[in-house]
Amino acid sequence: MNRLLPPAERPLNTPRPMHAGGQVLYLDFDGVLHPEDVWRRPGFGPYVATPPGHAVFEHAPLLVTLLAPYPAMRIVLSTSWVRVYGSVRKVAQRLPQALRSRVVGATFHGDMDAYLFTTLPRGLQVWADVRRRHPMAWLALDDQDDGWPDAARDHLVLTDPVLGISEPGVYHAIEAKLAAMGPPKIARGGPDC
Repeated sequence: MNRLLPPAERPLNTPRPMHAGGQVLYLDFDGVLHPEDVWRRPGFGPYVATPPGHAVFEHAPLLVTLLAPYPAMRIVLSTSWVRVYGSVRKVAQRLPQALRSRVVGATFHGDMDAYLFTTLPRGLQVWADVRRRHPMAWLALDDQDDGWPDAARDHLVLTDPVLGISEPGVYHAIEAKLAAMGPPKIARGGPDC
Protein backbone atom coordinates (compact mmCIF):
# COMPACT_ATOMS: atom_id res chain seq x y z
CA MET A 1 0.00 0.00 0.00
CA ASN A 2 1.59 3.29 -1.12
CA ARG A 3 0.60 5.97 1.35
CA LEU A 4 2.05 8.31 3.91
CA LEU A 5 1.75 6.12 6.96
CA PRO A 6 2.17 6.90 10.64
CA PRO A 7 5.33 5.41 12.18
CA ALA A 8 3.51 2.41 13.70
CA GLU A 9 2.27 1.34 10.23
CA ARG A 10 5.39 2.17 8.24
CA PRO A 11 6.70 -0.60 5.92
CA LEU A 12 10.13 -2.02 6.76
CA ASN A 13 11.93 -0.32 3.87
CA THR A 14 10.92 3.25 4.78
CA PRO A 15 13.20 5.70 6.61
CA ARG A 16 14.41 4.59 10.02
CA PRO A 17 14.81 6.78 13.10
CA MET A 18 18.16 8.55 13.29
CA HIS A 19 20.80 7.29 15.69
CA ALA A 20 20.92 8.94 19.11
CA GLY A 21 22.24 12.47 18.75
CA GLY A 22 21.44 12.58 15.04
CA GLN A 23 21.15 16.02 13.46
CA VAL A 24 19.35 16.51 10.15
CA LEU A 25 19.20 19.35 7.66
CA TYR A 26 16.13 19.20 5.40
CA LEU A 27 17.30 20.71 2.13
CA ASP A 28 15.25 22.14 -0.70
CA PHE A 29 17.19 23.22 -3.81
CA ASP A 30 15.13 25.80 -5.72
CA GLY A 31 15.15 29.13 -3.92
CA VAL A 32 17.80 27.80 -1.52
CA LEU A 33 20.94 26.74 -3.45
CA HIS A 34 19.99 28.77 -6.53
CA PRO A 35 17.00 30.92 -7.66
CA GLU A 36 13.60 29.25 -7.56
CA ASP A 37 12.81 29.53 -11.28
CA VAL A 38 14.56 26.37 -12.51
CA TRP A 39 13.51 24.44 -15.60
CA ARG A 40 14.69 21.19 -17.15
CA ARG A 41 15.59 20.89 -20.82
CA PRO A 42 15.96 17.37 -22.30
CA GLY A 43 19.54 16.71 -23.25
CA PHE A 44 20.72 19.78 -21.36
CA GLY A 45 19.43 19.30 -17.81
CA PRO A 46 18.31 21.85 -15.24
CA TYR A 47 18.97 25.55 -15.69
CA VAL A 48 17.95 28.80 -14.00
CA ALA A 49 15.37 30.43 -16.29
CA THR A 50 15.21 33.77 -14.46
CA PRO A 51 16.80 35.99 -13.42
CA PRO A 52 19.66 35.88 -15.91
CA GLY A 53 23.22 35.42 -14.72
CA HIS A 54 22.51 32.65 -12.20
CA ALA A 55 23.44 28.97 -12.25
CA VAL A 56 22.08 25.85 -10.58
CA PHE A 57 23.76 25.10 -7.24
CA GLU A 58 25.59 28.42 -7.25
CA HIS A 59 25.18 28.70 -3.46
CA ALA A 60 26.21 25.11 -2.65
CA PRO A 61 29.72 26.24 -1.60
CA LEU A 62 28.10 28.50 1.02
CA LEU A 63 26.23 25.52 2.45
CA VAL A 64 29.47 23.53 2.53
CA THR A 65 30.99 26.38 4.60
CA LEU A 66 27.98 26.56 6.92
CA LEU A 67 27.99 22.82 7.60
CA ALA A 68 31.76 22.37 7.91
CA PRO A 69 31.74 22.89 11.71
CA TYR A 70 29.06 20.18 12.07
CA PRO A 71 30.52 16.92 10.74
CA ALA A 72 27.69 14.83 12.20
CA MET A 73 24.96 16.80 10.37
CA ARG A 74 23.14 14.65 7.80
CA ILE A 75 21.04 15.90 4.89
CA VAL A 76 17.55 14.77 3.93
CA LEU A 77 16.48 16.10 0.54
CA SER A 78 13.12 17.88 0.67
CA THR A 79 13.30 18.98 -2.96
CA SER A 80 10.91 18.00 -5.74
CA TRP A 81 14.00 17.01 -7.74
CA VAL A 82 13.84 13.55 -6.13
CA ARG A 83 10.46 12.87 -7.74
CA VAL A 84 11.46 14.47 -11.06
CA TYR A 85 14.77 12.61 -11.42
CA GLY A 86 13.58 9.37 -9.84
CA SER A 87 16.05 8.73 -7.05
CA VAL A 88 17.93 10.23 -4.14
CA ARG A 89 21.21 8.92 -5.57
CA LYS A 90 20.75 10.68 -8.94
CA VAL A 91 19.85 13.95 -7.27
CA ALA A 92 22.63 13.77 -4.67
CA GLN A 93 25.20 13.25 -7.46
CA ARG A 94 24.53 16.84 -8.54
CA LEU A 95 25.77 18.18 -5.18
CA PRO A 96 29.41 18.85 -4.29
CA GLN A 97 31.03 15.85 -2.59
CA ALA A 98 31.09 17.63 0.79
CA LEU A 99 27.27 17.77 0.70
CA ARG A 100 26.65 14.54 -1.22
CA SER A 101 28.41 12.49 1.45
CA ARG A 102 25.95 13.78 4.06
CA VAL A 103 22.77 12.79 2.19
CA VAL A 104 20.89 9.98 3.96
CA GLY A 105 17.55 10.12 2.15
CA ALA A 106 14.62 12.25 1.08
CA THR A 107 11.22 13.23 2.34
CA PHE A 108 9.77 11.35 -0.64
CA HIS A 109 10.57 7.69 -1.23
CA GLY A 110 9.28 4.90 -3.46
CA ASP A 111 6.83 3.45 -0.94
CA MET A 112 4.77 6.64 -1.03
CA ASP A 113 1.90 7.59 -3.28
CA ALA A 114 3.47 10.37 -5.39
CA TYR A 115 0.16 12.09 -6.05
CA LEU A 116 -0.81 12.14 -2.36
CA PHE A 117 2.65 13.37 -1.43
CA THR A 118 2.51 16.27 -3.90
CA THR A 119 -0.86 17.40 -2.54
CA LEU A 120 0.77 18.11 0.83
CA PRO A 121 2.44 21.49 1.39
CA ARG A 122 6.21 21.31 1.89
CA GLY A 123 5.95 21.93 5.62
CA LEU A 124 3.80 18.84 6.10
CA GLN A 125 6.08 16.77 3.87
CA VAL A 126 9.04 17.67 6.08
CA TRP A 127 7.08 17.27 9.31
CA ALA A 128 5.98 13.75 8.27
CA ASP A 129 9.62 12.83 7.67
CA VAL A 130 10.69 14.28 11.03
CA ARG A 131 8.08 12.09 12.68
CA ARG A 132 9.42 9.03 10.80
CA ARG A 133 13.14 9.63 11.42
CA HIS A 134 13.02 11.10 14.94
CA PRO A 135 16.21 13.17 14.67
CA MET A 136 17.54 14.61 17.92
CA ALA A 137 17.80 18.03 16.25
CA TRP A 138 16.79 19.28 12.83
CA LEU A 139 16.64 22.34 10.61
CA ALA A 140 14.88 22.97 7.28
CA LEU A 141 16.00 25.36 4.52
CA ASP A 142 13.16 26.28 2.19
CA ASP A 143 11.78 29.23 0.26
CA GLN A 144 8.18 28.12 0.93
CA ASP A 145 6.58 28.75 4.29
CA ASP A 146 3.18 27.18 3.65
CA GLY A 147 1.95 24.21 5.62
CA TRP A 148 4.48 24.32 8.43
CA PRO A 149 2.86 23.11 11.66
CA ASP A 150 3.38 25.39 14.66
CA ALA A 151 5.63 22.76 16.27
CA ALA A 152 7.93 22.87 13.22
CA ARG A 153 8.10 26.61 12.44
CA ASP A 154 11.06 27.26 14.74
CA HIS A 155 13.05 24.72 12.72
CA LEU A 156 12.54 26.53 9.39
CA VAL A 157 14.86 29.12 7.91
CA LEU A 158 12.91 30.80 5.13
CA THR A 159 15.25 31.63 2.26
CA ASP A 160 15.09 34.34 -0.38
CA PRO A 161 13.54 32.95 -3.62
CA VAL A 162 16.33 34.45 -5.76
CA LEU A 163 19.31 34.85 -3.43
CA GLY A 164 18.63 31.68 -1.45
CA ILE A 165 21.07 31.16 1.39
CA SER A 166 23.41 33.86 0.01
CA GLU A 167 21.17 36.64 1.35
CA PRO A 168 23.19 37.83 4.40
CA GLY A 169 20.24 37.81 6.83
CA VAL A 170 19.35 34.26 5.78
CA TYR A 171 22.97 33.12 6.01
CA HIS A 172 23.28 34.47 9.54
CA ALA A 173 19.92 32.95 10.55
CA ILE A 174 21.21 29.55 9.41
CA GLU A 175 24.43 30.07 11.39
CA ALA A 176 22.43 30.90 14.51
CA LYS A 177 20.09 27.90 14.14
CA LEU A 178 23.00 25.54 13.56
CA ALA A 179 24.84 26.93 16.58
CA ALA A 180 21.75 26.32 18.70
CA MET A 181 21.75 22.67 17.59
CA GLY A 182 25.27 22.00 18.82
CA PRO A 183 28.71 23.55 19.28
CA PRO A 184 30.77 24.09 16.13
CA LYS A 185 34.01 22.16 15.72
CA ILE A 186 35.84 24.81 13.66
CA ALA A 187 35.55 28.54 12.98
CA ARG A 188 32.80 29.73 10.64
CA GLY A 189 32.88 32.15 7.75
CA GLY A 190 30.20 33.81 5.71
CA PRO A 191 29.31 36.14 2.87
CA ASP A 192 30.22 39.80 3.11
CA CYS A 193 27.42 41.87 4.59
